[in-house]
Amino acid sequence: MIRFACVLLVLFGCLTGYLPAADQPLNVVFILADDLGWGELGCYGQEKIPTPNLDRLASQGMRFTQHYSGAPVCAPSRCVLMTGKHLGHAEIRSNLSAPKVLPQFDEGQYPISDEVPTVAMAFQKAGYTTGAMGKWGLGPVGSTGDPNKKGFDLFFGYNCQSIAHSFYPPHLWRNDQKIIINEKPIPGNARQPEGDVKLDDWIGQTYAPTLMVAEAEKFVADNAAKPFFLYLPFTEPHVAMHPPRASVGKFPAEWDNDVYRGENGYLPHPRPRAAYAAMISDLDGYVGRVLTALDQNNLANRTLVIFSSDNGTTHDRPANPKFHVGGVDAKFFNSTRHLRGYKGSVYEGGIRVPTLARLPGRIPAGAVNDTPGYFADWFPTLCEACSLDAPANLDGNSLWPVLTSETETLADRKPLVWVFPEYGGQVAVRMGNYKVVRQGLKTKKPGPWEVYDLKADPGESHDMAKEHPEIIEKAVTILRREVGENDVFPMAIPDVTSGT
Repeated sequence: MIRFACVLLVLFGCLTGYLPAADQPLNVVFILADDLGWGELGCYGQEKIPTPNLDRLASQGMRFTQHYSGAPVCAPSRCVLMTGKHLGHAEIRSNLSAPKVLPQFDEGQYPISDEVPTVAMAFQKAGYTTGAMGKWGLGPVGSTGDPNKKGFDLFFGYNCQSIAHSFYPPHLWRNDQKIIINEKPIPGNARQPEGDVKLDDWIGQTYAPTLMVAEAEKFVADNAAKPFFLYLPFTEPHVAMHPPRASVGKFPAEWDNDVYRGENGYLPHPRPRAAYAAMISDLDGYVGRVLTALDQNNLANRTLVIFSSDNGTTHDRPANPKFHVGGVDAKFFNSTRHLRGYKGSVYEGGIRVPTLARLPGRIPAGAVNDTPGYFADWFPTLCEACSLDAPANLDGNSLWPVLTSETETLADRKPLVWVFPEYGGQVAVRMGNYKVVRQGLKTKKPGPWEVYDLKADPGESHDMAKEHPEIIEKAVTILRREVGENDVFPMAIPDVTSGT
């Protein structure tokens, strides 16, 4: 059946002109959303926020139903994506501001080292032009983690995650040049306990996302005649919420009976539900503009497009139980659908992310695949897709045979590993359909080992630890084998009996 489907796919490609020429190398565009939840796209069941461009991308390619981010928060997830190393081996395992430990820098996150190769470096070495527009978060300008030192010919956007909390920031970076875009920037955090919360009070002059997506369109046009690798880590829908007035106005006024005053962090907003929907809608629009740029430059049939998110939607906070962090109402939008947990958690809602892939003529249109995979897989996948040499010691499996329907799933895939020192200290291992979780490892009272059968119980509501001690033992063996030393982000792995 698979072989017959592949024959039909090739025949369709020949008839429609969508089959890439054998002598033309593939381009790659990898689009990364920021804090986009599992259920926040129409093609994943979202009913309130229209996402026509991403839904079209899904209809033209493959939609994964069990794909995971590299970590439950920004910087470590991006490190896994860029380096192909899961959190047991990744250098960056949690968010850490560089100035806290490296006083020579005044912004940015703790940098990855000179030694670690990235997927961008592999493409650059193979002669590809490489570009990144969006949020970096893996090392300040001038550090070992500077994007220009980690494989990107052109970087334009936010180097620092904290500055990216504002969509009207003082500056962006073009390589090593600080570009001032707002003489009067809008902060990313503020509270307004009393008085009218006005949308216009939090709107500045230059909206950073419009500059970054325009730079992406220009990059595509400028490099249409040569192979390129384009990484687009857009900032939406990460809070703070202050999208343009026109974007907010697309959504019903009756949605918002409660004003958000900033009590759960980030900025106040008079229409928080509409603002959050606007951010996701705008993100969908950016994707549409990138896809249009590919079409206009006759590149769609030889460009592999990937879309995913760095982790799940933001979590709750007790100051105002009506909202999650930053004023997000995840329950109103059913942002994780049936999944447990949010950003910052190794439960499914924190790490299972919407993931799409399109390559006309090679990836079947409208395909849905339930192969478990995660960010560590993309380095070897992209290298195989583009016939590049990949480092031998990557932690992921290539998903290319699944994407091209050479096989329905990866029968021998490696276990999926997460080792996360933040939010109390957490670990998770997925082996086949079973997932082992442990919470609170850096607290005085660590939680017990938990076991879930994700095929029968994707919402992780029934802990099977007592019925399956052998699965816990297997997971601990994997963790002990797969977790290397890390002095900056340490976390010890307990034994099998501890806490059970």
